[in-house]
Amino acid sequence: MYRSIITSLLFVLLITSVSLNAQLPSRVGTTPLPSLAPMLEQANPAVVNIATSSVVETPLMRDPFFGTLIPRKKRQQLNSLGSGVIIDAQKGYLLTNHHVIKDADEIKITLHDGRELNARLIGSDEKTDVAVLQIKSKKLTAIPIGNSDAIRVGDFVVAIGNPFSLGHSVTSGIVSAKGRSGLGIEQYEDFIQTDAAINPGNSGGALVDLNGNLIGINTAILGPQGNIGIGFAIPINLAKTIMQHLIQYGEVRRGLLGISVQELSPALARVYGVDTRSGVIVTEVNPSSPAAKAGIQIQDIILSLNGRKLKTRSDLFNQLGLLPTGSEIEIRLIRGNKTLSIKTIIEEPEVIRENGDTYHPLLTNVILGLRVGLPSEQAGIEVLQVDRRSRAAYYGLQSGDVIVGVNRYRIRNFEEFEEALPSRRRALALNVKRNNETLLIIIR
Repeated sequence: MYRSIITSLLFVLLITSVSLNAQLPSRVGTTPLPSLAPMLEQANPAVVNIATSSVVETPLMRDPFFGTLIPRKKRQQLNSLGSGVIIDAQKGYLLTNHHVIKDADEIKITLHDGRELNARLIGSDEKTDVAVLQIKSKKLTAIPIGNSDAIRVGDFVVAIGNPFSLGHSVTSGIVSAKGRSGLGIEQYEDFIQTDAAINPGNSGGALVDLNGNLIGINTAILGPQGNIGIGFAIPINLAKTIMQHLIQYGEVRRGLLGISVQELSPALARVYGVDTRSGVIVTEVNPSSPAAKAGIQIQDIILSLNGRKLKTRSDLFNQLGLLPTGSEIEIRLIRGNKTLSIKTIIEEPEVIRENGDTYHPLLTNVILGLRVGLPSEQAGIEVLQVDRRSRAAYYGLQSGDVIVGVNRYRIRNFEEFEEALPSRRRALALNVKRNNETLLIIIR
């Protein structure tokens, strides 16, 4: 008996030793080893390469006759900047990242079979880094759409894209984490983290499960040079919602709850007599907001939104920013010694639009907007549109920026904006919020 056990152990050790020093065979006996090849043969044709070209204008050329500065146009060809995924073969819709096609005048798509097509930009959302393109061609292949909410940490995934301009490449790994946020990559974040190798050029490519279903759009890596085993993808359920708004409206119409909050510190938890380490305290409720209509009150302690716990103010605003207008939300909160569950529908805020040159000539060809009903801490003048040929764009002002200060004065509305503006002959020093950063932009 003991001899047979020892013989079996020696056999296992021998097999293990051989496997460590030799490649795996293609089959064991008559049984073939698992392969991803059949799945990839179906998924690869839906993943495309994207190249863009753009016109760069810089007011540095002097007119030879009049001596005045005039814009000089320079076309710069940028090739193989990223990847995209065909999600509707009949209508030719593709998903990719905003940063892949940002400021592009011309977008070229190269299909898996080598065909080159021009793409039209349907819409783009910088705050989540999602963009929708459209191409016109027959015999397109769309990828099956999965359910990113159903994936689990530890599930195997495959990343498909165009890293380092090499063409189609495939890497595999697992889902390392879900719901990653607070990374400062985008303004609103809810990433799938994976250790499947994602490198420069993979942006906009597909993250698929082992059945070839699209579960995410590869977006970012942690590290300046290349893959270190920490990559991020936008969940397809989120990307689909963004895509529907971009196709329908050309933009994402985000909802408004209408509250200001502060984080629940241990000291405040003791003051309020609550036994919780997470949550945010409501400090302001806009009278006409969905929060007021639902009965949310100042000093309520909000514990979770749609079942997801809140630890910081950023958690709340990040989750709200990922939801389009008309979304129903469920808020769990503590009021006094009671725990309540409140449902409400977030609404689209009214936007007052103004031409920038109404306030200052350096803001010519800039459209400004004020979202009515925002809490004071979020209020500011939003840059809705900037002509790329304008001086404001040249000095760095972008669509989506929120102007919160002028020459060191905090501004929340058009009245404060006008009062803080300098002489119409002087430069503008604007404090703007962009994603998770506050920047100083000086327009001369």
